[in-house]
Amino acid sequence: MKESGNVESIISSNGVKLHLFEPSNRKIWTVVGKENEHWLDLDLGYCSCEDYFYNAMETGRQCYHLSAVKAAVEQDKIEVVKFQDSEFESFILALVQDLV
Repeated sequence: MKESGNVESIISSNGVKLHLFEPSNRKIWTVVGKENEHWLDLDLGYCSCEDYFYNAMETGRQCYHLSAVKAAVEQDKIEVVKFQDSEFESFILALVQDLV
């Protein structure tokens, strides 16, 4: 499947999530991929997927997860999940455990 197909598939399945922590307004972006959920930092242009690690860092090309987030933002097709700031640490710990 081509990258644009992957991007549209992620968007149509509500796979782009913005985890919003209140009242600080901290934001964590995740994308549900084919096998895993990936963490992204839009400001840094970073994704936790293997494609980013093995290809994007070397070629400068962004992975389709980053493309999906940018397209979902443009199309206003983001699932916003709200949390309290007190939940931030446990959320990050769970996220890191999933990456290992």
